[in-house]
Amino acid sequence: MIKYLLPILLIITTSCSLLAPTQRRDYHGRKERTTQRQHFTGVKKKVALLTFFNESPFGGQDLGVVATEELRRELQKTGQFIVDPMSARLFGSSKQVYSQGGSKLVQMTRKAKGEGVNFVVFGRIIEARVREKSDEVGFVRSTKSYSEAKVEIRIYDVNSNKEIYTDTLDGYADDNSYRFFKSDRNSQSKYRQDLLRYVTKVSVRKSIPRILDTAQKLEWIGRVAKIIGNNIYINAGRDSGLNIGDVLKVVTEGVDIYDPETGALIGVSKGEIKGTIEVVDFIGADASIGILHSGGSVHEGDFVKLY
Repeated sequence: MIKYLLPILLIITTSCSLLAPTQRRDYHGRKERTTQRQHFTGVKKKVALLTFFNESPFGGQDLGVVATEELRRELQKTGQFIVDPMSARLFGSSKQVYSQGGSKLVQMTRKAKGEGVNFVVFGRIIEARVREKSDEVGFVRSTKSYSEAKVEIRIYDVNSNKEIYTDTLDGYADDNSYRFFKSDRNSQSKYRQDLLRYVTKVSVRKSIPRILDTAQKLEWIGRVAKIIGNNIYINAGRDSGLNIGDVLKVVTEGVDIYDPETGALIGVSKGEIKGTIEVVDFIGADASIGILHSGGSVHEGDFVKLY
């Protein structure tokens, strides 16, 4: 009975292996993707990213720089934003914005619109610390480190002239390491700083899905930079994601609406549509040439939106 059973099992095993899908790998041993990566095909929004600051007593301003650069990398990886270093200089640092209660953002809004900035991202490290617990006895001690960071991120929409997003994100990490009892102080300090940098990055990365959700609700807005003859030059082009044949609507600048009792800014009205422009060519890395598609009386400085 057994001698007949073994060949049958061998046949079943062989047939199953033939039916199973073949795992294809490239020269480096990587598996082929079953689905292609999704690439962003819309128009990218221009972001002014202000340098974060660290108000906790640990980690120094190095953590502010780490948070800023990590957020810059993560935003650029999405393919949905152009992080413009020149535009950030209009507003200064995050610390300046906080110290002035956000009034500087309101003051610089008109100039930022001229630069084509869609929104401003700024923030701070509220808390950063490392706690350690080690054995009391022994030449070689087992030490467990617990690190945490709390980062606040805010987004100011230039076009609506108001803050549209604020969130506080926590990052945690713990690590087991063995250290000699008489380890030098410099290596301990570097070790703690590396942990603080890591949890700061963890906190920042958590914000990306929420920032994407917020950005999707905002309209992309560009400007008419120059008009020469029949050519209308737009301050966005190939790098921003515009395509030849895109039709843009030209709108006037909205009017600020204030509360008659408190004097506080309520919002900005929608501008009036003056006409449409068709993109016919690109100029430079990120500018385009359009011609009047419908309507008229287009002027330099007018706003353009996707039709």
